[in-house]
Amino acid sequence: MPEISTQLLVIGGGVTGLGVAWDACLRGLKVVLIEQNDIGQGTSGRYHGVLHSGARYAISDPGSAKDCATENPIIRHIAPHTIEETGGFFVSTPADPIDYPDRWFAACHEHGVYVEEIPTDLALRTEPSINPRISRAFRVLDASLDSFELLQTLVVAIQRAGGQVWLRHRLEDLTLQGDAVVGAEVTNLTSGERITIRANYFVNAAGPWVRRIANLAGIDIPIALGKGAMIALASRPVHTIINRCRPPSDGDIIVPVGTVAVLGTTDVEVESPTELAIGQREIDFLLAQCEILLPELAKSRPLRAWAGIRPLYRSSGEGFGRTRGLPRGHVLLDHNDRDGVKGMASIFSGKLTTFRLMAEQAVDLVVEQIGVGLSCRTAEIPLDPERTQFFQLPKRFEEIATPDQTEREQIICECEWVNRSAIEEAIKSSSSLDLDDIRRKLRLGMGPCQAGFCGYRAAGIAYEVAPSPHTDGRLEAFLRARWRGLRPLGWGETLRQMEITRRIYVDLLHTPETQEPPQ
Repeated sequence: MPEISTQLLVIGGGVTGLGVAWDACLRGLKVVLIEQNDIGQGTSGRYHGVLHSGARYAISDPGSAKDCATENPIIRHIAPHTIEETGGFFVSTPADPIDYPDRWFAACHEHGVYVEEIPTDLALRTEPSINPRISRAFRVLDASLDSFELLQTLVVAIQRAGGQVWLRHRLEDLTLQGDAVVGAEVTNLTSGERITIRANYFVNAAGPWVRRIANLAGIDIPIALGKGAMIALASRPVHTIINRCRPPSDGDIIVPVGTVAVLGTTDVEVESPTELAIGQREIDFLLAQCEILLPELAKSRPLRAWAGIRPLYRSSGEGFGRTRGLPRGHVLLDHNDRDGVKGMASIFSGKLTTFRLMAEQAVDLVVEQIGVGLSCRTAEIPLDPERTQFFQLPKRFEEIATPDQTEREQIICECEWVNRSAIEEAIKSSSSLDLDDIRRKLRLGMGPCQAGFCGYRAAGIAYEVAPSPHTDGRLEAFLRARWRGLRPLGWGETLRQMEITRRIYVDLLHTPETQEPPQ
């Protein structure tokens, strides 16, 4: 069995794990990060897209509110290319508690969260689709943040700083020597090869799987898993993030991000990180609640639905099914101090907005434990000095829509303007032949047609250029991934779109018709 050594092994390739690896690399540590899937398949790629100002948690979770307020301007500084400056409104609808805004406003000021009350007619002029019966309106410093772009940027930054990111490498076991974790047994899921990784320290940043990883070292962490469902619309009825001014609840936020708007979110406790299926009741409730914010919402076409899992720390006395009331603040556990197991820490929960702070605190602990490393620099150093933009649709249009380029380039995905050369480059440079991974890099098939026309084109390119092509270019697997979350939305225009896609792939191309898989 091959064996390698490193100073730090990070387990989990979500935004927290990538943030830890990036911070540690900048401090001069030798770092390897392992992720069992592709980047963005876990919680970090399954959220509603908000760079939080902290206002949402001013009363319910003051610690999270303060952290978000502190980190918000830092993220704007180090990763401006991932952010759209939408701004944010909190508005009081007739269905919201009348006494909440004053208490919330005072709490925002108490915890350093910027908030400004504005005339309701100004909010309505800015966003005419908002419920005209709102009684109060507030401006906050929310923004939309593209997590896929942030994750890709972090991977590049880690590699540029000398770290290694191993995708599709699953942790099988941890090796203990006495009371210390000293090694990890890892399987390369592409080749099947088993590898031993020796490290001075291990950071468990596995998100919803954090408890399972800790169990491998004989440690138990009281984790609650809260499933949050979201719906993407095929258009943007608003261009500002709109929140209902009430205690955090299901269906109280609408987020314009990229070419769509996201309605969110529910909070249902589940028992497994893989319980991602969405029920019809969740869809109906989200749409009904968000329609209170935007009465014209019924005229918008739902595009798709998905869910993410929040790992939350459950203190003693909290029963099953109460995840909405659990704090969202991050938790860092030093397992030497807590459990008598040296060489390992776990970090989880928190908000995507606070990933950098979480990483700083985790790597501070690593440096203290192993006695090697510099001070944190991630608040000052831009993630991408060149501000590369992975997913900006207008930028793609500008690059492609010139006479010379238009003649040369074949557009494969018209919704997101993905051209043939970009797909060929992504396939050739990827360690995976999975078209769903290419989707996360290029937004292939994420537009209104949901791969109805670009899926078979991309599969044909994959069959032509992939080093070891699959017989169908991995089309069937790609379609299964794209069709997740569509069934609960199967009515009206969405049903018509689904039927067009079904006829293209099943009736015309004879792609095997399979049941919708678990999300």
